[in-house]
Amino acid sequence: MINFFKKNMAMPLIAILRGVRPDEVIAVTESLIAEGFTMVEVPLNSPDALKSIQLLSEKFGEQVLIGAGTVLNIKQVQQVANAGGKLIVSPNANIGVIEKTKNLGMISIPGVATPTELFSAIDAGADGVKAFPAEMLPENAIKSWRAVMPSDFPIFAVGGVNINNMAAYKSAGVDGFGLGSNLYRSGKRLSEIRVDAQAFIHAAKEFI
Repeated sequence: MINFFKKNMAMPLIAILRGVRPDEVIAVTESLIAEGFTMVEVPLNSPDALKSIQLLSEKFGEQVLIGAGTVLNIKQVQQVANAGGKLIVSPNANIGVIEKTKNLGMISIPGVATPTELFSAIDAGADGVKAFPAEMLPENAIKSWRAVMPSDFPIFAVGGVNINNMAAYKSAGVDGFGLGSNLYRSGKRLSEIRVDAQAFIHAAKEFI
């Protein structure tokens, strides 16, 4: 699973499909994959999120890293695993969630906002962290983290990421990005999703 994660990090963008429904999730994800996305999360506060994760895992699980976001407890980790998900993304650094994720052989990316949370997540076995909410974290803070943390440990900027601020986050030491409402939101047309997906892929290719 670690090698699968590293392979998909070749395009270090996680599509966050908050609000997506099971009846549309395949078409949305097909559009994203066609543009180059290789990691997709369905937040658990989306309608029937586990069903969407199951559908995506069955269709794309061999080529794309599929999982859940807004995972808050151990029970939810198990539910995502049962649905075929392989990625667990959380808004916080819950040590129990991280350890359960790793015990099940899945990829753990918890949210952190301080050095204490960052190192607690690393010590618990996380595969990466999301700096969250990124829009509230100065780029100099992330640069300071980078100076003292393992150099090969991935940081994703999540929250308020757009085409115009990706380069600055990258310069601060971010490795990848979680893309939410600027990429997908409920009711957005597939044609619009593809245009924005193309723009994010193009921006990412400038510095990967």
